[in-house]
Amino acid sequence: MPPIDITDKIGFALLKKGVIDYETLEKSLRVKDSEDKKNRRNLGQILVNDFGADHDAVFREVADLYAFREIYLADEVIDRTRIDFIKKFVDGLAQNVRDMVVQSRMLPLKYDEKQPDKLIIISADPTDRRIPIIAREFAAKKYEVAYCRLKDLQSLLEQVIPPENEFLKLLEDSQVGIQVKEEEDDALVDEEALEAEISKSALVNLVEGALVEAVRQGSSDIHIIAKEGNRTEFWFRNDGNLKLWHVQEKTMPEAVAAVVKDRSKNVDRFEREMSQDGFIQRLIDDHMIRFRVSIMPIVGIEFRHKYESIVIRVLDDRKVITDLNKLGLQGPAKDFFNRAIAKPQGIVILTGPTGSGKSTTLIAALHQVIDPTVNVLTVEDPVEYIIKGARQLRIGPKMNFDQAIRGILRHDPDIVLVGEMRDKSTAEIAIKLANTGHLTFSTLHTNDAPSAVSRLYKMGIEPFLIAYAINIIVAQRLVRTLCPHCKKQLAPNEIDHDVYTSFGFAEADLQNGTICEAQGCERCNSGYKGRAAIHEALFFSREIRAMIAKSGNDIDEDKIREQAMKDGMWTLRRSGIERIIAGQTTLEEIAAATTDD
Repeated sequence: MPPIDITDKIGFALLKKGVIDYETLEKSLRVKDSEDKKNRRNLGQILVNDFGADHDAVFREVADLYAFREIYLADEVIDRTRIDFIKKFVDGLAQNVRDMVVQSRMLPLKYDEKQPDKLIIISADPTDRRIPIIAREFAAKKYEVAYCRLKDLQSLLEQVIPPENEFLKLLEDSQVGIQVKEEEDDALVDEEALEAEISKSALVNLVEGALVEAVRQGSSDIHIIAKEGNRTEFWFRNDGNLKLWHVQEKTMPEAVAAVVKDRSKNVDRFEREMSQDGFIQRLIDDHMIRFRVSIMPIVGIEFRHKYESIVIRVLDDRKVITDLNKLGLQGPAKDFFNRAIAKPQGIVILTGPTGSGKSTTLIAALHQVIDPTVNVLTVEDPVEYIIKGARQLRIGPKMNFDQAIRGILRHDPDIVLVGEMRDKSTAEIAIKLANTGHLTFSTLHTNDAPSAVSRLYKMGIEPFLIAYAINIIVAQRLVRTLCPHCKKQLAPNEIDHDVYTSFGFAEADLQNGTICEAQGCERCNSGYKGRAAIHEALFFSREIRAMIAKSGNDIDEDKIREQAMKDGMWTLRRSGIERIIAGQTTLEEIAAATTDD
C-alpha cells in the first residue's frame, strides 16, 4: 500500500476495521479537500452519500470517535405514550423545520432521568450541522445528541411523521372527473375523447399514488376493479386480506385502465378483449421496486363499456428472505429441509395454494446452495425476483416454458429451479434432472404433502421414479400473526377446553401454553399484524421410498402420511397448534388454513 497522509481519524479507523478500502478512502479525502470550507461535509457523510458505504458502520465509528453515546431503541419502551411525546415536539414545528427533521433523520426521544430538564435527541448522524438549528426549535433548556442506528430510527420516524405521498397530495389539489359523452348503443369508446380527458385529468397521480402507497403499507397486491356507474375500486392486499383503499367516482373505468397500461411495459393500451401481462418499475423511497401487471377482460351489465380487471403484484426484494433460519420452519421440518437441500441430487418440492409463500421458501433455499462454483439455472413464468448468483431464463415469444425446460438439459446445470411442474413433460424433465445428478427445486398445487405423490402419479409418472427422485415434499400455508401490541393472553379458565382438545390440543398445552386472542388497536385494526408460515415436511426416508415404489397402481396417501408421522413429520395442523401455543396466532386462523388430519 503506498503511503498516504491520513489526517482524518475517521478514515483511518474505518480503513483499519475493513469498512472501506484504501482506494475509496483516497477518493473520499480528495472530495473532502475540494469542497468549500463553509459547507464542507465530514468524511463520514461523504463516504455514505457519495461512495455508498454502510451508514451504520460509518456513523457508529463517528459517534465513538466524538464520544456520542449510542441508544438502542430495542431497549426503549416505544408505546403510544412515547409516540405522543415525540409528536408533541414535532407537530408544533413549522413545515420547513419538519422537513429538516426528516432530512437530518433525528428525533427527540425523552427527557434525561437524572436531569429532567435535559432533552435526549437521537440521530443517525450526530454530526449533522442542522441538529442545533432544530434543537433550538424544540425550546429545550438543555439537550444531548445520541447516536441511533438508521434502520431503527427510520422506523420510528415514519410512525411520527409518515412519509408524504406526493402523488396523492397533487390528487387532493385537483378535481378528478372524466365526463365522456357516451352513446346509447354498443358504440366503441371514443379514443380521441378518452385521450384528451386522460391528459388533463389527475388519474396519473392516482395510479402513481397507489403504487407508492402499496409499497409503504407493505401490500402484496393492488386490485383495480371496474364497476358499473363509472366507478373504479382500488383494493390493497395486506397480510392476505383485501382491503378497500380508494373508490374513483365519475370516471370511465376504461380511462383508469388506459393510465395503468400507459405506465406498463409490454402492454397494448388499445387491446381490451384479451388478457395481458406487463410490468412497471419505480424508484420509491430510494429503492427500486418492480410491479407485475396482470390485465383480464371482464363482463359488466353495461355492454357499451369494455371492462377490465387489473391486478398489480408488488415485488419488493427487501421482503425476500435469504436466510433459511428466518423462514420459521418448526420442529423436525427444519432438520428435514436442511438434509434434503444438502444432497447433491434429487427434487425438493413445495406445495400449497397460490399465495402460500412457496416461492419465498424456494428462493431462501436457493440462497443456501448458490455458490460461484456451481451453475444455477431457473425457469419461471414470470420471473418475479432477481436471484444473485443464478442464471434466470426469460420466457418470451421465441422461447416458451417447455422449450426452456428442455434447453436446460443441454446447458450443463448443477442446480435447477423449475417454477412449477405443470404437466407430465415438465415433471418428467425434473425427474430426469434429479436422476442424472442435479439438485432440482419445484412447486406443485396440492392440499398437503402426501397428495403431491398422488398428483405426480396421476400425471403419468411411474411410482418407482417418484420414490427415488424426490428428497422432500413440503406443504406450506401462511397464517396471520397476532398484533404484539394488543393481543390478549387467555387464562386457563378463559379457554373453551372442549373446543381446543377436539382440535388436537393436549390439556398440558392449554395449561402451560401462551394461548392468545385477537383484540384490535389503531396499529393493526384487525388484531393481526404480519404473517407466518406453517409447514408439513414429508421427508423421503427409506421406508417412504419403499412404500411408494411397491404401491403399483394404488398410491395410498393415508399410509404415506402414517409412515411420515412415525418418521417425525408434523402435519400442517400440528404445526399450526405449535404457533397457537407460542402465542403467535389463533385457533380461528389455523382452522381456516388447515383441514382435520
